[in-house]
Order: sequence, then structure tokens, then C-alpha cells
Amino acid sequence: MAELNGMQGNEIADDFKRKGVAQGRWRDAWEVFKGSFWKLVVLNLIVLLTFVPGIVIVYFRSAYVQGLGGIYPFNATVGNYPPAVLTGLAERVNLSADILFYALLIGAGFIASIGISGATYCIRKLLQTHGEFHFKSFFHGIRVGYFSTVLPVTIFMLFMYGTFIVGDWMKVSRATGVNVGGSITAYVFIIIADVLMGIYLAWVFAIGSGYRVKLFHMLRNAAILVIGTPIQTVFMAAFSLIPVWFMMAGGFWRIIGSVFMVFLGFSFILISWLAFTQWAFDMYITPAVKTEKEAANAQKTPEELAEERAAAERQRALELLAAGKSDLISRPIKPIDRSERFETLGKTFTRANISGVAENRKKLSGDISAYEKEHQNDPVYVEYNKMFAEREKALREDPKDKKKKKISADNLLK
Repeated sequence: MAELNGMQGNEIADDFKRKGVAQGRWRDAWEVFKGSFWKLVVLNLIVLLTFVPGIVIVYFRSAYVQGLGGIYPFNATVGNYPPAVLTGLAERVNLSADILFYALLIGAGFIASIGISGATYCIRKLLQTHGEFHFKSFFHGIRVGYFSTVLPVTIFMLFMYGTFIVGDWMKVSRATGVNVGGSITAYVFIIIADVLMGIYLAWVFAIGSGYRVKLFHMLRNAAILVIGTPIQTVFMAAFSLIPVWFMMAGGFWRIIGSVFMVFLGFSFILISWLAFTQWAFDMYITPAVKTEKEAANAQKTPEELAEERAAAERQRALELLAAGKSDLISRPIKPIDRSERFETLGKTFTRANISGVAENRKKLSGDISAYEKEHQNDPVYVEYNKMFAEREKALREDPKDKKKKKISADNLLK
């Protein structure tokens, strides 16, 4: 697989640190889903609010078309009109309505992107921190991820707009008896383009919402990931859109899908897709997984971290101080007197020999203690021990006392 450019080390994680996956990515994602269920419901309702303009546009489009169906010239009780006037008229009305209202729907995508970008950041944080959630992260997500969301949303809405218009053109051609070969071919190709572009833009969205990368790298990396994970991408895209499939099924399933979409649909789509895309990112990018200690440090203030670093430095200096203090200099040691003779044990010895050696050892120990006591106040030993005592005291004093000289591993003996 080709190299992914610009993503290494550029993950968008401004107010959290990623933690390691303890039970495997999919098991972990399921645990986050269960443990953060109500958080996901709240996020879903917020996203739903940003979709209200689009829902209103679709409703008014339907009402507009139905309203025209009850007035002249559709109403058969009003006048008599030749078939040439009425042929394909309903299809042309649908075409004109779709040109107007679905163009407005593209604009509604700008508003919907606000909710999607904020929820995306929150759900990424839930997945990567095992359930941490702060509502202010929603607004931070809008700030850092709006462009990377509105770009793929707008492009996809343009493709969908073209699909509706081409579909209406095909219906008008069929109703008026015009050759429909060209319109059917165009409709098939644009549906294929919708599917392919939708999958590609989903990767663009995942990269842009998760990493700070240039636009060219974002578009290029999305193409690489689509090509590198084709089967997984198609499967997970279909799985993530389960709420949409329910709504498209019609009948009882549409009711279930609508309820699901209202309370959990958007969150389900996002958590499924983001968990999958993060798995793919980790395959080709070294993940910035932090240890529990590093994750805990991320929640501390700069003052707390500075105090911990100072304490660690003091402890290191104390250890170096203790290791640097020499017994040969810190206390008097009796010189070797070669004139003294001590009894030693030969190859054969008696109990009297053992007693003599013990007496010699006891006498030597006493001479060493007497020499140390006699010379312990010599200047060379007093000054050496005083230097270490002062530095050890300074290291154990309150580090916040600015009047005291700061002792560290770099200036222990200065």
C-alpha cells in the first residue's frame, strides 16, 4: 500500500490523550457504545436539530407537489384539456420542484455539518479514551472539524442533486414518449458514481476529522485507503448505514428506522464508521497510544506537572549526592602500618592460634576506631562532610522558597 502523507503525528486530539485498547478494537468499541449509550443519545438529538432545515425543505417540497395536484390543470373536474397538454405534466412539475427544493437542500448541508463535526469529535474522544465525555468538546469539534465535514457533505449533496434531476429527466422522457436510452444510461452511471463517491468522501471525512493534513494529502490518502481496504470499506459502509436501510425498506421497518434515527441513528453511523477507520489508520500509521501515566498527566495543570518534574529532579540529585560521597574522604581511615605484625593461620593450627587471631582482629578494630575518633575533627573531613550536608539540606527544603539557591543534578558541588 502506498504511503499516507501528512498524517503521522498530526492527530486531532486537543483535549484528550489516546489510551491503549485493552480488549481489541471491536470489543472495546462495543463496550464504549454500551457504557456511553445515553451520551450517544444526547449527541444524536443535537445532530438531529441541525438536520431540521433539511427535513423542513423535504417536507415543503412534498407539500408543494401535492398542493399542485389538487388544482388546475390536474383536477379532472376543472375544464377539458387535450392529452398533449397533460402528458408528462406531473413529471415536469416534479422536475421543477426538485430543481428548486433540492438546491436548497445543498445549503441545508452547511447547517447539518455543524452537528456532524461536533458529534464526530465527541465520539472520537469517547472511543479513544474509553468513555470520557465533556460537552464543551462538541464546540471544539465544530471549530477544528467543520471544514473537513462540510467539504465532503457538500460534494456528496451535489452528486445527489444531480441524481434527482437525472431521475426526473428519465421520468419525463418516459412519460412523453421520448427515447429514454440516454436518460436511463445517465441515471445508472450517476447512481454508480453516487456509491463510489460516497465511499470515497466517507474516507475524506474520516481523515479530515481525525488528522490535521493539507487538502491534497487528505484527498490523496482517502483514495489510497479506499483502494487498500476495498472489501472492509464496503462492508463497514453498509453496516454503518443500517438505520438508513430500515428507513428505505418501507412499512413497519420504516417506522423502526425512523425511531432509531431520531434517538441513535446518527451516533450509530458515526461510531461504527470511526471505529473502523481508526483501525485502518492504525494499520498504516504508528498510533500515538499513551500509557495510563501519560494519560493522567494530560489532565494535570502545567503547575502540577512542573512541581512533579522538580520533585523528580530533587530525588535524582539526592541519589547522585549519595553516590558521589566517598567513604575514603568523608571519614578518617587508619593508615597501614607495615611494622605491625599479626598472627595468621597456617595450614595447620590449634585452638590457641584461633584465639590469637581473634585477639589481633579485636585490637586492630579498636585501633581503627581510636584513630577515627582522634582525627574526625580534622579540617579536611569537616569541610567535606559539611559540603554534602548543606546540599542535602537544600534539596530537602521547600522548593518554592525563591530566596534559596536551586540545587540540581547539574550543580551539586558548586
